[in-house]
Amino acid sequence: MVNVPSLVSLSIDAVKRELLHKDDLLSHVYELPPELFNSLVKCLPPLALQKLQSEMPFKNYDDYDSTSNDLKNGRKRGRNGNFETAWKALFKLRWPDLVKHVQSVDWQQIYWETHVQNCLDEAAELALLPSFSGCLGEIQISENIMKYIGYVDHMSNSGSDYLKLSYHCQQFGCYARCLRLQNVLCVAESCQLLRNSKLQSLLVRWIRSVEHADGLCKLLSQNCRTLTSLEFVHCKLSSSFMDAICGSLYLRGVETHQIQHFSISTSSFLEMDPVSLAHRLASFLNSGRSLRSLKLCDNHLDWNFAQRVFSTLLDASSGLSSLDLSENNIAGWLSNFNWRSSALLSPSGMTKSLQSLRILNLRGNNLRKDDAGSLRYALVHMPSLEILDLSDNQIEDDGIRSLIPYFTEASRKCCPLTDLNLENCELSSDGVTQLLDVLSTLEMPLNSLSVADNRLGRSIWLSETKRCRNGELDAC
Repeated sequence: MVNVPSLVSLSIDAVKRELLHKDDLLSHVYELPPELFNSLVKCLPPLALQKLQSEMPFKNYDDYDSTSNDLKNGRKRGRNGNFETAWKALFKLRWPDLVKHVQSVDWQQIYWETHVQNCLDEAAELALLPSFSGCLGEIQISENIMKYIGYVDHMSNSGSDYLKLSYHCQQFGCYARCLRLQNVLCVAESCQLLRNSKLQSLLVRWIRSVEHADGLCKLLSQNCRTLTSLEFVHCKLSSSFMDAICGSLYLRGVETHQIQHFSISTSSFLEMDPVSLAHRLASFLNSGRSLRSLKLCDNHLDWNFAQRVFSTLLDASSGLSSLDLSENNIAGWLSNFNWRSSALLSPSGMTKSLQSLRILNLRGNNLRKDDAGSLRYALVHMPSLEILDLSDNQIEDDGIRSLIPYFTEASRKCCPLTDLNLENCELSSDGVTQLLDVLSTLEMPLNSLSVADNRLGRSIWLSETKRCRNGELDAC
């Protein structure tokens, strides 16, 4: 038997179509009883829902509740929850794999932000084609994306502004907080397209030309008051580019920026003299009073560069909580640090420290046993360190032995070390056994210890299993 649609469902379908094309019905829709209004909200496509919510005449989207008692009392309640539920459902329908990764209190914002990102990604693919020679804003958005937001009926009009990237950026760019941009989008035109955005996080890829660097700096300047996270991936950087970045992020009248998270990964540096670039980066770090995490990963950095960066952070008594220098080649970077090193003292004789550093990642840096010995003295000046990753470094048993005094001392602190990663460090069963002997006696045992991919043999696993059974080590 064929299901016959109800009068209510037919009416809702008609209203949905009218909302996409005209504004005449809006005033009447707002007068609907709560039950019908809520049913309509649940069925609207994104464009119609956007129009309905943005044109609401009631402050805070208030309306009378649906229960008879509440109607008699005239008590009002917010409709915000109904809209939020509808936006979350639309987000889940369009991006089912992303919804579990989103912790949002504003599903309307995250919906349109993700939509803008999809439009920009699609535009970048077309702009990268050798045959492309037009303006970014004129790029037409695909039928697939248009269907998701409810513009199916407009597809026959290929000249419609609704189909252009410029329309989507101008209408919904104000919801964009976090974006990822390919180099082809880092041009002056993008500043105009995203002029309504208040970016808080920006990730850029493949910046390799002056044109892209200049376009990016204009975009950074446009968002300098709101931007707190900046990431570079697969880029080529120079000291002049670093200077330009600093200049574009500085707040007007003061040489300081608000970046909290700064990352350069899988990139290269154009300078013949790495000291010059390190100096520019040091200037950037010095001007970042809010900096909380710094990631310089897989950039072919040498010991001199790493030493200068670390010294800069130390000199400034930085409030950094996370430092990632992984996948570089910085063996010898702490060769000047030892127990009587003047590098750890300020001009007044006070001990320098990284009081807030909680995470230190030195994975894959070609560190040797001598580096581990020097690291011991530097770690003492990181009193809040909780997570240390030394994996993929050939520090060997002697390196571990030189760090054991630090592990013992760290366990007595109010914020002791909790996670230690020593994978693929050329350790033998003797070295790991000695380490386990010490760890089992600590006042505060580790939460996590990884010694995988070392030449340990069967005996160490039998010993470790015994320790776990005896409760001598919390995490084996």
